[in-house]
Amino acid sequence: MTTPTESIPVGIVLERREIDNPWQDYTWRPVVVMPGAPAVDEWRVLQEGDGWAHFLAGTLDVELYPKETDGYLVNLNNPPPKVFIVLRQDEDGDDALSGGHDVVPFLATVCPHEAQDYEDSGEELVGAVLMPDEMETVLKAFVDAHHVEVKFKKRKRRPYDPRKGGGIDRPAESDEHNG
Repeated sequence: MTTPTESIPVGIVLERREIDNPWQDYTWRPVVVMPGAPAVDEWRVLQEGDGWAHFLAGTLDVELYPKETDGYLVNLNNPPPKVFIVLRQDEDGDDALSGGHDVVPFLATVCPHEAQDYEDSGEELVGAVLMPDEMETVLKAFVDAHHVEVKFKKRKRRPYDPRKGGGIDRPAESDEHNG
Protein backbone atom coordinates (compact mmCIF):
# COMPACT_ATOMS: atom_id res chain seq x y z
CA MET A 1 0.00 0.00 0.00
CA THR A 2 1.24 3.45 -0.76
CA THR A 3 1.79 6.12 1.84
CA PRO A 4 -1.00 8.67 2.23
CA THR A 5 -0.21 12.16 1.04
CA GLU A 6 -2.43 13.78 3.64
CA SER A 7 -4.35 12.69 6.73
CA ILE A 8 -7.05 14.30 8.84
CA PRO A 9 -7.48 13.16 12.45
CA VAL A 10 -11.14 12.78 13.41
CA GLY A 11 -12.81 11.95 16.70
CA ILE A 12 -15.37 9.17 16.31
CA VAL A 13 -18.67 9.58 18.15
CA LEU A 14 -20.73 6.40 18.44
CA GLU A 15 -24.29 5.91 19.61
CA ARG A 16 -25.31 2.91 21.67
CA ARG A 17 -29.08 2.39 21.60
CA GLU A 18 -30.96 -0.22 23.59
CA ILE A 19 -33.14 -2.58 21.56
CA ASP A 20 -35.69 -5.24 22.34
CA ASN A 21 -34.00 -8.34 20.95
CA PRO A 22 -33.37 -11.70 22.61
CA TRP A 23 -29.84 -11.98 21.16
CA GLN A 24 -28.63 -8.40 21.37
CA ASP A 25 -29.03 -5.73 24.04
CA TYR A 26 -28.23 -2.70 21.88
CA THR A 27 -27.03 -1.47 18.50
CA TRP A 28 -24.05 0.71 17.64
CA ARG A 29 -23.82 3.34 14.93
CA PRO A 30 -21.52 6.28 14.21
CA VAL A 31 -23.28 9.64 14.60
CA VAL A 32 -20.62 12.28 13.94
CA VAL A 33 -16.91 12.86 13.34
CA MET A 34 -14.98 15.75 14.84
CA PRO A 35 -12.05 16.93 12.66
CA GLY A 36 -8.88 17.82 14.49
CA ALA A 37 -9.87 15.93 17.65
CA PRO A 38 -6.99 15.03 19.97
CA ALA A 39 -6.07 11.40 20.62
CA VAL A 40 -8.43 9.64 23.03
CA ASP A 41 -7.07 7.09 25.53
CA GLU A 42 -10.43 5.79 26.68
CA TRP A 43 -14.07 6.14 25.74
CA ARG A 44 -15.93 9.14 27.15
CA VAL A 45 -19.68 9.55 27.54
CA LEU A 46 -20.71 12.78 25.79
CA GLN A 47 -24.50 12.57 26.17
CA GLU A 48 -27.03 10.16 27.63
CA GLY A 49 -30.75 9.78 27.34
CA ASP A 50 -33.44 7.21 27.92
CA GLY A 51 -32.06 4.05 26.31
CA TRP A 52 -29.19 5.68 24.43
CA ALA A 53 -25.73 7.15 24.96
CA HIS A 54 -23.18 8.91 22.75
CA PHE A 55 -19.51 8.06 23.29
CA LEU A 56 -16.32 9.67 22.03
CA ALA A 57 -14.87 6.29 21.13
CA GLY A 58 -11.49 7.19 19.69
CA THR A 59 -9.56 9.15 17.11
CA LEU A 60 -8.72 7.82 13.66
CA ASP A 61 -6.88 9.35 10.72
CA VAL A 62 -8.76 9.77 7.45
CA GLU A 63 -5.93 9.07 5.03
CA LEU A 64 -6.01 10.58 1.53
CA TYR A 65 -4.26 8.80 -1.35
CA PRO A 66 -3.71 10.36 -4.81
CA LYS A 67 -4.73 7.12 -6.56
CA GLU A 68 -8.14 7.05 -4.83
CA THR A 69 -9.39 10.40 -6.13
CA ASP A 70 -11.98 8.67 -8.34
CA GLY A 71 -13.72 7.43 -5.20
CA TYR A 72 -13.42 10.83 -3.52
CA LEU A 73 -15.07 12.43 -6.56
CA VAL A 74 -17.97 9.95 -6.34
CA ASN A 75 -18.43 10.97 -2.70
CA LEU A 76 -18.25 14.71 -3.42
CA ASN A 77 -20.62 14.45 -6.40
CA ASN A 78 -23.32 12.60 -4.42
CA PRO A 79 -24.38 15.25 -1.93
CA PRO A 80 -24.17 15.35 0.93
CA PRO A 81 -20.60 14.00 1.14
CA LYS A 82 -20.02 11.44 3.87
CA VAL A 83 -17.32 10.00 6.09
CA PHE A 84 -17.59 6.22 6.37
CA ILE A 85 -16.78 4.61 9.72
CA VAL A 86 -15.90 0.92 9.95
CA LEU A 87 -16.50 -0.76 13.31
CA ARG A 88 -15.10 -4.14 14.24
CA GLN A 89 -16.69 -6.46 16.77
CA ASP A 90 -14.88 -6.98 20.07
CA GLU A 91 -16.85 -10.03 21.19
CA ASP A 92 -15.15 -10.29 24.58
CA GLY A 93 -15.26 -6.54 25.27
CA ASP A 94 -11.73 -6.81 26.62
CA ASP A 95 -9.91 -4.79 23.96
CA ALA A 96 -8.26 -1.82 25.66
CA LEU A 97 -9.41 0.43 22.81
CA SER A 98 -13.07 -0.53 23.18
CA GLY A 99 -13.37 0.56 26.80
CA GLY A 100 -15.14 -2.70 27.59
CA HIS A 101 -17.71 -2.23 24.82
CA ASP A 102 -18.31 -4.77 22.08
CA VAL A 103 -17.21 -2.65 19.10
CA VAL A 104 -13.99 -0.86 18.18
CA PRO A 105 -13.69 1.98 15.63
CA PHE A 106 -11.34 0.50 13.05
CA LEU A 107 -11.28 2.82 10.01
CA ALA A 108 -12.52 6.23 8.87
CA THR A 109 -12.51 6.86 5.12
CA VAL A 110 -14.01 9.24 2.58
CA CYS A 111 -13.78 6.68 -0.25
CA PRO A 112 -17.14 4.95 -0.80
CA HIS A 113 -15.41 2.12 -2.72
CA GLU A 114 -13.25 1.24 0.28
CA ALA A 115 -16.27 1.39 2.61
CA GLN A 116 -18.21 -0.90 0.27
CA ASP A 117 -15.40 -3.47 0.39
CA TYR A 118 -15.68 -3.63 4.18
CA GLU A 119 -19.47 -3.76 4.02
CA ASP A 120 -19.35 -6.61 1.51
CA SER A 121 -17.15 -8.68 3.82
CA GLY A 122 -19.99 -8.91 6.34
CA GLU A 123 -17.46 -9.00 9.19
CA GLU A 124 -17.55 -5.29 10.04
CA LEU A 125 -20.25 -2.71 10.70
CA VAL A 126 -20.09 0.25 8.31
CA GLY A 127 -21.91 3.51 8.93
CA ALA A 128 -21.82 6.88 7.23
CA VAL A 129 -21.98 10.32 8.81
CA LEU A 130 -22.17 13.75 7.22
CA MET A 131 -18.79 15.15 6.26
CA PRO A 132 -18.03 18.37 8.17
CA ASP A 133 -17.59 21.44 5.95
CA GLU A 134 -13.88 21.86 6.83
CA MET A 135 -13.19 18.26 5.74
CA GLU A 136 -15.10 18.77 2.51
CA THR A 137 -12.93 21.82 1.76
CA VAL A 138 -9.73 19.83 2.38
CA LEU A 139 -11.00 16.90 0.27
CA LYS A 140 -11.95 19.16 -2.66
CA ALA A 141 -8.50 20.80 -2.59
CA PHE A 142 -6.85 17.36 -2.45
CA VAL A 143 -8.85 16.13 -5.45
CA ASP A 144 -8.08 19.33 -7.39
CA ALA A 145 -4.35 18.86 -6.70
CA HIS A 146 -4.08 15.12 -7.37
CA HIS A 147 -6.86 13.89 -9.66
CA VAL A 148 -5.81 12.72 -13.10
CA GLU A 149 -8.65 11.84 -15.44
CA VAL A 150 -7.93 8.47 -17.05
CA LYS A 151 -9.61 8.11 -20.39
CA PHE A 152 -11.29 4.75 -20.88
CA LYS A 153 -9.57 2.71 -23.54
CA LYS A 154 -11.31 -0.38 -24.79
CA ARG A 155 -8.98 -3.30 -25.28
CA LYS A 156 -9.01 -4.71 -28.78
CA ARG A 157 -9.41 -8.45 -28.78
CA ARG A 158 -7.20 -10.57 -30.94
CA PRO A 159 -8.78 -13.56 -32.67
CA TYR A 160 -7.71 -16.94 -31.30
CA ASP A 161 -5.07 -18.73 -33.36
CA PRO A 162 -4.42 -22.31 -32.14
CA ARG A 163 -1.03 -22.35 -33.91
CA LYS A 164 0.23 -19.53 -31.67
CA GLY A 165 -0.72 -21.26 -28.43
CA GLY A 166 -2.38 -19.60 -25.53
CA GLY A 167 -5.13 -22.19 -25.43
CA ILE A 168 -5.81 -24.82 -22.83
CA ASP A 169 -3.51 -27.81 -23.07
CA ARG A 170 -5.61 -30.84 -23.91
CA PRO A 171 -4.38 -34.39 -24.35
CA ALA A 172 -4.09 -35.59 -27.92
CA GLU A 173 -6.88 -37.88 -29.22
CA SER A 174 -4.47 -40.81 -29.38
CA ASP A 175 -3.53 -40.26 -25.73
CA GLU A 176 -4.24 -43.13 -23.34
CA HIS A 177 -6.76 -40.95 -21.42
CA ASN A 178 -9.24 -41.24 -24.28
CA GLY A 179 -9.21 -44.82 -24.89
